[in-house]
Amino acid sequence: MNIINKDIDGGKAFDWGKTSESYAKYRDIYPQEFYSCLTERGLCIKGQHVLDLGTGTGVIPRNMYRFGAKWTGCDISENQIEQAKLLAEKEGMDIDFFAAPAEEISFPSGTFDVITACQCFWYFDHKTVAPILADLLGADGRLCVMQMAWLPFDDPIAGKSEELVLKYNPTWTGGGWTRQPVHIDEAVLEHFTIEEQIGFDVSIPFTRESWNGRMKACRGVQASLSEEETVRWEKEHMQFLSETAPEKFDILHYAAIAVLKKKA
Repeated sequence: MNIINKDIDGGKAFDWGKTSESYAKYRDIYPQEFYSCLTERGLCIKGQHVLDLGTGTGVIPRNMYRFGAKWTGCDISENQIEQAKLLAEKEGMDIDFFAAPAEEISFPSGTFDVITACQCFWYFDHKTVAPILADLLGADGRLCVMQMAWLPFDDPIAGKSEELVLKYNPTWTGGGWTRQPVHIDEAVLEHFTIEEQIGFDVSIPFTRESWNGRMKACRGVQASLSEEETVRWEKEHMQFLSETAPEKFDILHYAAIAVLKKKA
């Protein structure tokens, strides 16, 4: 399913369904600290029902399943959801997945204790989705908006890889990240208050293959380039890695989480 947003990539269409297999293989990279930030605050634990928005291949529900919450995951891409179901089934996890835009989710009021949205919140129509999420949460509900991005100005491998994405996709706006808190739109703050902003550096281990796969599965490459362009990008990226990077290396990232409380 093509997505077009005038504020993203200059309005160039992208389709997460095209990345599903790469996403399933290479995007499960969040560190334990990422999940601990939530569980240490009593979120996404046993006795709670959690909705994961933009779940993709179910990375958040599958990694947090062991903490005992009941998980439901949704994503606009049916291909992503199919991968999520396969991976959860393979691991013996009872997680409900369904395909739908966040703006069209429908459950009875107060169904969920926590809603998570990782690496996806900027894609939503906040004016439409914020009151829906507030209604879906119980009286003491929390919305957790999460993101983790490589730091291209601090990490030379990340920086060069980003340059190569821009070479093939000049309108891509997914790069240039710095250490910054999660941005919460005013439309969201009409229904929620920011309880806490969390941020920290983290080094994520990769091999040449897995970093190439991680970059290929980003919006600027496989989700929006043609198959031929993706092949050419990947060939050039792997050549760069073979010439400049060791077989194993770390990429510096910045993780950020905003915990929001539903207004009374």
